[in-house]
Amino acid sequence: MCLAIPGMIVSMADDPAHSALVDVVGVRRRVDISLVEPEGIGPGDWVLIHVGFAMSKIRQQDADEQLRMLTALGEAEAAMEEVRGYSTDDTDPPSKEHPQPKEPSFP
Repeated sequence: MCLAIPGMIVSMADDPAHSALVDVVGVRRRVDISLVEPEGIGPGDWVLIHVGFAMSKIRQQDADEQLRMLTALGEAEAAMEEVRGYSTDDTDPPSKEHPQPKEPSFP
């Protein structure tokens, strides 16, 4: 099954280009944002992530609903395993902003 996992952009990386630090229910990983950059994204924005790529920008309400759906389908743990498989660099990259995430939680 393909999982689209919501995460909030914590900071934009200066290096490597086209990446950001994203928080997914407390797990922070770098993801490639090149597919959503034309939409104008930044810290505090929510994105749907698949295999380390931000696929689309979404509203926080949609992020909450996606997390509820993953839980209802029994896919919450699989989603977190996917996130843990992204870049193991979970430290903050050089950044422009550091907003506090309004983390949705798995119900």
